[in-house]
Amino acid sequence: MHISFSPIRRDEPLILARSADTIIINDDVVDLSALHDGATLPASAIGNAFISEDVQRIDGIIHLTLLLPHGPDPSTKVAFPADLIDPPDGRLMLPNETTEA
Repeated sequence: MHISFSPIRRDEPLILARSADTIIINDDVVDLSALHDGATLPASAIGNAFISEDVQRIDGIIHLTLLLPHGPDPSTKVAFPADLIDPPDGRLMLPNETTEA
């Protein structure tokens, strides 16, 4: 799984977890296992407001872009977040103000 982020000024929190081809976004379970290689699933068909672009499976890897909410005056780490490439199953650590060093 390859997760990109699109930062947005928003007060709603984002809690993210992964289990194989399933992504859990604030307790909303999004099972992407039926997405075949080379296929695209429109973001509008998924029905989760945090998924900001169409989801694709390229060479067996699911690619998705999520909105990354932040408060006023975000840190550089939040304003320009790194992608999560092949994150492990379980709760995912996201860029946020408390992880800024």
